[in-house]
Amino acid sequence: MKNIMKTYLLIGLLSALLIFIGGAIAGQGGIVIALVFSLVFNVVALWFSDKIVLSMYKAEEILRSHPSGLYEIVERLSKKANIPMPKVYIIPDNAPNAFATGRSPQKAAVAATSGLLHALSIEEIEAVIAHELSHIKNRDTLIQTLVAVIASAIIHITAIAKWGMIFGMGRGEGDSDRGGLIMTILMIIFAPIAAILIQAAISRSREYVADKGSKQLIGSGMPLANALRKIDNISSRGLTMETASQETAHMFIMNPLSGKSLLSMFRTHPETEDRIKELLYS
Repeated sequence: MKNIMKTYLLIGLLSALLIFIGGAIAGQGGIVIALVFSLVFNVVALWFSDKIVLSMYKAEEILRSHPSGLYEIVERLSKKANIPMPKVYIIPDNAPNAFATGRSPQKAAVAATSGLLHALSIEEIEAVIAHELSHIKNRDTLIQTLVAVIASAIIHITAIAKWGMIFGMGRGEGDSDRGGLIMTILMIIFAPIAAILIQAAISRSREYVADKGSKQLIGSGMPLANALRKIDNISSRGLTMETASQETAHMFIMNPLSGKSLLSMFRTHPETEDRIKELLYS
């Protein structure tokens, strides 16, 4: 519950930041223009995201007859979670990982790497799939799109302001305007950073919610805790996904990039040990 509330509070904070920054820099008209532009861009991205990301990772759809048994795991857990059966894909990559995509539970897909199927036990694979099905049930793709719309609107507004200042140099540079100019510069610099930080925090909170969903669906947090520890250990030894990109890293159960040098506040995923503690002791 605390992570669900945290998500709503952060979305509210991001929205308030948009209203404040947009009103200060671009006015009400600027906010509307940036929101419309961001909405169109991100809704189009949402509509085609499943096809784009599955193609990017060369994912291959499988049916019930596939020897991995992954289809049957997804089918059984989908029924238990009371959601439509998503399409099932395997990504030919040795690094263990998985993600869910799709604009709605009716248009969803679950993908797991071949490395995940080889590295984990059946119970651990089930826990990972339960995590991804929780993302689908919670409509996290839609939530992330809403967040992306607001965050990108903030970034667009500050970009417009930046170019406006560049092409407007030499005008209104009297002493009386310097305070407003400095404030605008500070907002141009720090508003996009704040938007990215809030977006990352929302992503981390949704991972905790999906972890809890896996625990509830499986009946124990231990299998997912063990799976996360294994995936993290393999990743720390340098085995990461060959075609992973920063733009899609947030979709996976664990960041497919090394990411160890990133500041924790910019991470799209919680620290593995923190997730394990939540699974085992909360």
